[in-house]
Amino acid sequence: MTIAAGLVAVSLPESAVTDVVGDALYVVAAYAGLVVVMPRVSSFVVGAIAAVWSVGVEFFQLTGLPVQWAAEFRPLGLVFGGVFDTRDLAVYVVAASVTTGIDIAGRRVLLRARCSPRSIDS
Repeated sequence: MTIAAGLVAVSLPESAVTDVVGDALYVVAAYAGLVVVMPRVSSFVVGAIAAVWSVGVEFFQLTGLPVQWAAEFRPLGLVFGGVFDTRDLAVYVVAASVTTGIDIAGRRVLLRARCSPRSIDS
């Protein structure tokens, strides 16, 4: 669902809102992918890796390679972006923090649900 939402955001007319939404969804997708690959790793570690990855990709855009790659193969533009934007750095950190918090809260709710005694219906 995150990837689908990201593709919708990218297809909309470009604006500050769609840029921020797309950046946040990028982090959520990275976070989700990491959880799938590393399910037993702490949520804090996963959030930190997602943030570092996203920030690293943003700085990689300063090389100009992502724009060249996207010109050759459009999907690479979705992975590596295009032009460096300092605002994106803040969005990545905030999105990683919020995603980590939501994951931790969700895990706690699931843990409580599993640990609570079940009522026996007669």
